[in-house]
Amino acid sequence: MADTLRRAQLVREKLIELFGDADAERVEIVKAPGRVNLIGEHTDYNDGFVLPAAVDREIIMAASPRDDDEVHLYALDLDSRSSFSLSRIEPDEKATWSNYIRGVLLLLKERGLPVRGMNAVFSGDVPLGAGMSSSAALEMAAGVTAAVIGEFAVDMVELVKIAQAAENNFVGVNCGIMDQFISGLGKKGHALFLDCRSLDYELVPLPSNDEYKIVIANTMVKRGLVDSAYNERRSQCETGVEILKEYLPEIKALRDVSPADFAKYKDKLPPVVAKRCEHIVFENERVKESVKALQTGDVEEFGRLMRASHESLRDLYEVSCKELDIMVEAAWEAPGTCGARMTGAGFGGCTVNLVKAEAVDEFVDFVKASYAEKTGIDPEVYVCEAEDGAKRLEL
Repeated sequence: MADTLRRAQLVREKLIELFGDADAERVEIVKAPGRVNLIGEHTDYNDGFVLPAAVDREIIMAASPRDDDEVHLYALDLDSRSSFSLSRIEPDEKATWSNYIRGVLLLLKERGLPVRGMNAVFSGDVPLGAGMSSSAALEMAAGVTAAVIGEFAVDMVELVKIAQAAENNFVGVNCGIMDQFISGLGKKGHALFLDCRSLDYELVPLPSNDEYKIVIANTMVKRGLVDSAYNERRSQCETGVEILKEYLPEIKALRDVSPADFAKYKDKLPPVVAKRCEHIVFENERVKESVKALQTGDVEEFGRLMRASHESLRDLYEVSCKELDIMVEAAWEAPGTCGARMTGAGFGGCTVNLVKAEAVDEFVDFVKASYAEKTGIDPEVYVCEAEDGAKRLEL
């Protein structure tokens, strides 16, 4: 919380410095968190289940209303400005970061909501390019800020849909809905079990923060091949569904295929397609089993499921890479580890680990040293807590 307050004060002071908003009562502060997906990888676009948690790495936005329809933005960490009129919202090809905000404001306006002009400054500590969803955090911060400044109410699930649509249609990134959902609806001390088809969700208590920590380890390998590999995997899953429909006509997506049915018809699929589908079918089961394990406090079982998830992503879905495997294998050997796996799209990015609080320092030292020795890369490691979703801050 201390870091949040420091950053909130920093962006507030910068807002006043840049735009002369001397009336402190006109300044509003909003925060929106990044996230880590604990289990359930590549299941979202197969109408499946995911189990992310919002973490205490966040974007803080300070804003004040204007009396015209101009929006003036300043990205403090990038030392970059962008301005536009609400009457004409178009992509900015230079300050591309602003497009995440522009898209959200445009879609809010199109829904007839009274978005008003504003000055805004933001800063964050969500690592860029690490798969912790800095873009979703920025979108959700923009949406909540617009609602606070415009003095209108918007349902959080509706805002989540708006943010996803902005990224899909305005920014041009074909993301699922999980990132925005957890950034908007996360709760301190909890993960969020999300059905990506119905958008039904359930908060799932995590082990006490005094006993266990979520530790995210960044391989420092930028995620290469993600777009082409993502599209290929998605296509392979769709191919699998079309073939399986001949035998299971009621299915619409792989989430509808039970392990028993998959075992029965697996040999009808081309070998590579079968591998991809096997990961999805059983990953959905692992998510559901993980929810039960967490609800009953069976941390050991949850750790086992995390390991099985990584092995499946490595061997069946084939989206891991040498560095991710080295990082995960180091965690499996490290003191205090309950579970470890790659998280995110793959081919780089981060691993997620559940670690006994008493052993966190030892865990971090062991994993960093082991990874650096084998790769020559000095990784970053973030010790996190599950945090609340996007909201207005009272300072």
